[in-house]
Amino acid sequence: MAKNPTYLFVAAAALIDQNGRILVQKRPEGKPMAGLWEFPGGKIEPEETPEAALIRELNEELGIIVKKQEIEPVAFASEAVGDQHLILLLYICRQWTGNVESPDSLELQWLPVSAFHDLPMPPADGPLVQMLSNSLEGPP
Repeated sequence: MAKNPTYLFVAAAALIDQNGRILVQKRPEGKPMAGLWEFPGGKIEPEETPEAALIRELNEELGIIVKKQEIEPVAFASEAVGDQHLILLLYICRQWTGNVESPDSLELQWLPVSAFHDLPMPPADGPLVQMLSNSLEGPP
């Protein structure tokens, strides 16, 4: 009989600027999947809702303030990662307060969604790119 997986819940945001570009950040050296580009966000703590975790992570990682009514769920991915199973929830955010900066000096890029198809990203982020693209531009 298969062992029940340990689930890892993560909330991430597609921050969209006034030009329709989306922010991605590069995973730092020393972390799993270092050097890959990802949507900003992070782990959901046991006492948090996904929205509260995302708001906290965006403040910690990028120094911005996001209100709950400014984020909208758009897609999710489910991916085995080692001995855990990742559930990645992606939200769209078009409004925030403050300037996007990385206190941890992570590399940041603002890109059109079409540029994401050639970007090296973690496996769970890949399916989200197509769902995000469909949501923003409509199916091909």
